[in-house]
Amino acid sequence: MALLLHGSSAVVLPSPSSSSSWVNPSSISKSAFNMDYRMNRDFRDFRMALKEEEKEEEKERKEKPPHIPLDQRWMFEESELGGPDIWNTTWYPKAADHVNTEKPWFVVDATDKILGRLASTIAVHIRGKNLATYTPSVDMGAFVIVVNAEKVAVSGKKRTQKLYRRHSGRPGGMKIETFDQLQQRIPERIIEHAVRGMLPKGRSCSLAGHCLTTLKFTRAQTILTRHKCQSSCRSGTNESKSRARFATEVKRFQMVKLMRNC
Repeated sequence: MALLLHGSSAVVLPSPSSSSSWVNPSSISKSAFNMDYRMNRDFRDFRMALKEEEKEEEKERKEKPPHIPLDQRWMFEESELGGPDIWNTTWYPKAADHVNTEKPWFVVDATDKILGRLASTIAVHIRGKNLATYTPSVDMGAFVIVVNAEKVAVSGKKRTQKLYRRHSGRPGGMKIETFDQLQQRIPERIIEHAVRGMLPKGRSCSLAGHCLTTLKFTRAQTILTRHKCQSSCRSGTNESKSRARFATEVKRFQMVKLMRNC
């Protein structure tokens, strides 16, 4: 017996000394070559046809809109049933969604407001937790202006028992003062300290420090004096008109209505 190899096919040839009739090897090699050629051609045609089908399916998938689940179709009209599936998409705020110049401003009067309730409401608004678009990792909040911070109130004996500590960094540099003492010295620091404690913390979290920059403090008398000087310099108006101008200026901002319940 003789073994003839051609490409990937093998043909067994009978020996000339056998009793069976001998076959010409050249004719067998040609037939094996033709068989391999037909198989390669068919396989190539099959691959091309498969690629064409995949392209057509992908084209149909792009042209055909996503399917809306049956339990959500009641929220759409008949013309919208073939529309995009807007309920299965994840939304994340872009840079245009939290531009500082487009953020709202809130004016808060801290007169006779409880410190904790006031600070929690301020923290909610500077973080943006009152918005439907709130995102924990993005500053979506607003600017908050606190007026009359020196008139904030506390309950119980906190005026004499609540302590504030600060350290200069040197040995023995710890300084302690009560709520009443700090309110007479720097009243804005009391509210800032309370709001800072209600913002996210962490070694790598710089969002709290960024949100704290949107908290502003001012005094009503300072704003009134500024508006009084500007109005008197322009038109020589009296104090009543300057007070009306100040009231109009404050109305431009959105007042935090939740402060009434603090």
